[in-house]
Amino acid sequence: MKFAEFKQGMVIHAGPITVTEAEILDFARKYDPQWFHTDVKRANEGRWGGLIASGWHTCAMAMRMAVDAALYDSESFGSPGLGEVRWRVPVRPGDRLRLEARVHGVRTSSSRSDLGIINWAWIVYNQHDEAVLELDATSLFELGEDASA
Repeated sequence: MKFAEFKQGMVIHAGPITVTEAEILDFARKYDPQWFHTDVKRANEGRWGGLIASGWHTCAMAMRMAVDAALYDSESFGSPGLGEVRWRVPVRPGDRLRLEARVHGVRTSSSRSDLGIINWAWIVYNQHDEAVLELDATSLFELGEDASA
């Protein structure tokens, strides 16, 4: 989507994607090697009753869905960061995740007319309609000199 297509109040839907055990293990072994993400046997005996995905992996999957649904081929060039990130329910092998991204604000920077800013809230749901991830994001867009939101 192009910056001009984003409107306050719109909801963007993406997914579903299916989470595999192999992906959970691969991501965790590389980036979050805690036993409940990497050791299937021990995880089965642990607090969560089985292997769970890293929250950071869940964020990465949400990012992929956001790119596929809205950011690919846009003027987006980055983000200054996130607001709150909340992992509500563990993500497990076989879960089917979908993204709902609600646009809260669309504006052009008050100091730079070539900079578009979108504030949006992402919620990722599993196949049981349980929110597994909630986050507040800001995305930056490179605009032409005379752009306005």
